[in-house]
Amino acid sequence: MRTTDLSAINARATSRGYKLTKPEPKEADIQSAILRALRAHPAVAFFWRQNTGAMAIGEGKARRFVRFGPKGMPDICGFLTDGRALYIECKTRTGRVSPEQQEFHDKAKRAGCVAIIARSVADVWQVLDGVVS
Repeated sequence: MRTTDLSAINARATSRGYKLTKPEPKEADIQSAILRALRAHPAVAFFWRQNTGAMAIGEGKARRFVRFGPKGMPDICGFLTDGRALYIECKTRTGRVSPEQQEFHDKAKRAGCVAIIARSVADVWQVLDGVVS
């Protein structure tokens, strides 16, 4: 198998007006990485992925929308070993927090919960490390 010189490929792409960059991770990728990382943190008792949204069920006159989970509910919920609730809203680097998500986040923090708006595993780890110490 032949190895490729990436600097030569990048130079050629640049000379043609292309910019080779690493793609930004999607929110689902960030969420998956955080879920994997939570398994290893000593401050986390248990957690789950919280599905929220709405969907249509039925047909014709019986058709209706069913909402599951309140608006603004974070992507990941759980409990810490000290008994506090844990809420994590996952966002990309440029992702925006909706007003409902911000309201949930603020209410949870006021109630004594640990609420995190995370753009990476490092964001979660930083907060949880502060909880342990």
